[in-house]
Order: sequence, then C-alpha cells, then structure tokens
Amino acid sequence: MSTTTAVVRKNTYFDSVSLMSVSTKANGLDGVEQAFTAMGTEMNKGVLENLGLLTDELRAAESGDLMIVVVAADGSDTEALLAEVEDLLTRKAPASAGAAEVTYRTVASAAAGIEGANLAVIAVNGAYAAREARKALESGLHVMMFSDNVAVEDEIALKNLAHDKGLFMMGPDCGTAIINNVALCFGNKVRPGSVGIVAASGTGSQEVSVRVHALGGGVSQLIGTGGRDLSERVGGIMMVDGIRALAADPATDVIVLVSKPPAASVEKKVLAEVAAAGKPVVVWFIDGSEEAVTAAGGHFAADSLQAARKAVELAGITGPAVEEFDAGAAAAEVVARLAEGQKYVRGLFCGGTLCDETMYAVRDAGLDVWSNIQKDPGFRLPAGSASRGHTFLDFGDDDFTNGRPHPMIDPALRIERIVEEAGDPEVAAIVLDFVLGFGSHEDPVGTTLPALREARRIAREAGRHLEIVAYVLGTDLDTPSVVAQSDALRAAGVTVTLSSTETGRFAREIAKKAQA
Repeated sequence: MSTTTAVVRKNTYFDSVSLMSVSTKANGLDGVEQAFTAMGTEMNKGVLENLGLLTDELRAAESGDLMIVVVAADGSDTEALLAEVEDLLTRKAPASAGAAEVTYRTVASAAAGIEGANLAVIAVNGAYAAREARKALESGLHVMMFSDNVAVEDEIALKNLAHDKGLFMMGPDCGTAIINNVALCFGNKVRPGSVGIVAASGTGSQEVSVRVHALGGGVSQLIGTGGRDLSERVGGIMMVDGIRALAADPATDVIVLVSKPPAASVEKKVLAEVAAAGKPVVVWFIDGSEEAVTAAGGHFAADSLQAARKAVELAGITGPAVEEFDAGAAAAEVVARLAEGQKYVRGLFCGGTLCDETMYAVRDAGLDVWSNIQKDPGFRLPAGSASRGHTFLDFGDDDFTNGRPHPMIDPALRIERIVEEAGDPEVAAIVLDFVLGFGSHEDPVGTTLPALREARRIAREAGRHLEIVAYVLGTDLDTPSVVAQSDALRAAGVTVTLSSTETGRFAREIAKKAQA
C-alpha cells in the first residue's frame, strides 16, 4: 500500500518553471508513485483535491507557501524520499569562480542590481504574473511572460503600457523567444542570421527557426507574442510592434510571421504592416488566405516548411540539399501491413501548432477529425476523453497543463496515452512529436521509448501492425541533438519524419489509404 506525505514550507517561493522541473525529476525517483511541488494557490489546491491528495495542512496553505506532496510506493522510505525532493528544490549550481552569487527577491531590485539588464522573464503563477510584469515594465524592462492563466484585460493593459514605453511585452503564455542570439524558455539553438520571426505560436516559431537553420539560414530575432495576441480583443498589439522592430533592425533582411488563424479584423491590421515593412515578409497563418497576403505584398506560405524555404530564398541563402520524404509511397507500405479494421490515426502532441499542422492536413483530405483544440465544436474532444476516429490531442493545452508541468518538460500523461491507444484495434498509426531545446526534457525520446515498445508489443500480440510516426523538432546544436534522438527512434522501429509539414502529409496519406 502506498504512503502519502504532505508538508507545507511557509513563505517559501519558487517560480513555476522551477517547480515543474522539480516535479518532473521527483516523479522519476525510485519509490515515488507521484510527486507534486507547487505554490499554495487555490488553483493548485484544486488540482490536489481532484487527485485526492489535499490534506487539512495543504488546504490551509497560503499563496506564498510551498506545498510538497510525495506518494511513496509500498516499502519505500517516505522520509528519505521527501528529503530527496527537498534536495532537488534547494540544490543550486555553484557560483562561478571569483563571483559571489546574488539572489534578488524583487524585479525592481534585480533591475537595479544587474548592470545592463533589460529583459525580465516572468514565470510565476498566473494570479501574480500581471503584477510582476507591470513592475518590470515600469522598471524599463522588456518582458517575456511564460505564465499562463492571465486575464485578457491584464494582457491588453500590459501590452498598451509596453507599447507606450517602447518595450516588448511578449506573452502571456509565451513559450519561445530568441533575443540577440539567446534562446529563452523553449527556444532552440540555431545559428545567427538574417531571418527575423514574429510568432503567436511557441512550437510554430520553433519549427520555422529550426527549418531555417536546417536550410542553411539563421535567425536574427525571434519575438514571441503570446497565443492570444491576434484575437479580436487583444488586436495584434505585440505582432504589430514586432514587425516594426524587425523592419527597423539592420540585421534582419526577411521577416516571417507565424500564427494560428487570426481574427479577421486583426489579420487586416497585421497585413497593413506587412505592406509598410519595406522588407520581404513571409506570412504563415494556419488556414490563412493566400489572396489577402499577396494583395498586401507579402509572401504566402501554406505550411511551416514552405515558410522557412521562402524566407531562406528571399535572404539569398543557398543551403544544403534537404532529403524529401515520399509520404505517399511510405503510407502505401504501412497500409499494406495493417489488419482488417485498422483505419484511424491518433496524434499525441506536445506542441500545439505541430498538432494543428498535422490535424489540418488530415482534415483537408475531407476526413472527420476530433481534437481538444478543434475550432468546430461538433468535433471538439474534452481533455481526458477517449479518442474517436481520427483524434489529435495537444497535451500542451491549458486543459492538460492545469496544475501539471508542460509535456515538453514532463511527458508522463502522453506516455500513458500511447499505451492506451495501442489497445484500440481500429488504430493504424500513432503520430508523435518530440521537442528539443532549452527548457525541454533532457531526453524526451529516451523517457518515451519503453512506452513505444509496450505499444508495439500490445499490437503485435493482437496480430496487428502498429505504425508509430515521430517528428523530432530540434537542431544539430541542441542537447541532445536532433540526430541522436532521431537515431534512437529509428533503432526502435519508429518512422521518423523530417519536418512538421511532412508529418502532416504522412499522417494524411495513411488516413486516406487506410479508409479507402
């Protein structure tokens, strides 16, 4: 029988990114069935209550208190495991030689104490993020807000304040940026270059940046806006400011815009900036209008790969030849191995835009697609629901991450779902993404391989072939590298695609041929 231990450390603050990382590592300790480290907010207590782990002591915790919960397996030393978790929380890297380590308790003190500081990354609980961002802006700092669950009214006010001050307000829910060749949060390591990116999509911008890198180009700046920036209410404040900044940047020759479908009025406003930029602008808005982009003088991209290719070409770069993946021929080989009744594709994604790109590819073949991020409410599947037909799930959506680490940090929920999907006799293929880069899991493929082997075993013993398709988003400069992660997948019998766009094409061909 497992044993649950819960403690509260009064007035002990950790930012949400650190706590997500600690929770991931703690859940990997021998003898731990479940571990949870979080601040004592009402939202986090609600998560613990849903898990059946909320004790009276935890219920009494205040928002500035740290909650630690450890569920230990039968026979494990609970106190020793708790000590290991606390060690993860308190462990610090040694200060560099000859330098004293300084910890600042407020944004204002850090801004005053760090000479030349001009940007703050906000990763606190969403209930406090707007307050901290305002302090940073008022201290003259640009802001990248990783935090989500921030009111749209606060987002609008903060972006207007930043605009008036000539500062960037990236976010909320901004997961990726590359500023002056420094990758922030979930950015990848790419070479510097002349392609600037403004994106209302974290993994979408990552995908374009790594494809530009693979094609021989490089990135001058990658400015994230947060996923709501191009909504009707926010009005594209940050994207417009980002376009203007890159238009004035002498290191940027070509601009790429990335977004899920924007509001019509906001798209019109953004395209007006495209016309005035004075530089080539490539526009990849998922399901966007080629006619509108062309009329504004922009260069329309139908997918992420085309966006990267056009950007590199417009920058005058002749890169290495890139191997093409023959999706049609590969899909025919897969379908020839399927048993009767296997006809559906299940996509389990960490990246929202990667999920979107593959989902739209399958949908555009005239097939019904269910998803937790479907725009059509008739095909929307709540998080945690059983799959139906062709199902594509974004495990990074708020419904999955509420009170949990992002799946790029902790893929545990997706790993469970891989095995679950393998038991469905109608499943022909499972499609996955693995996102490398700063902030992501140190070995996303390695931690998922046992589940992939189990999934294939389940299908094999039932007399079925289960095709597993994976795309690794990353570069040769990332740690681990895209080559090492891809090789590990191939060694396990997984088909590895070469881009997000090719993943979508392959999934579409499998779905079409399996249902023919």
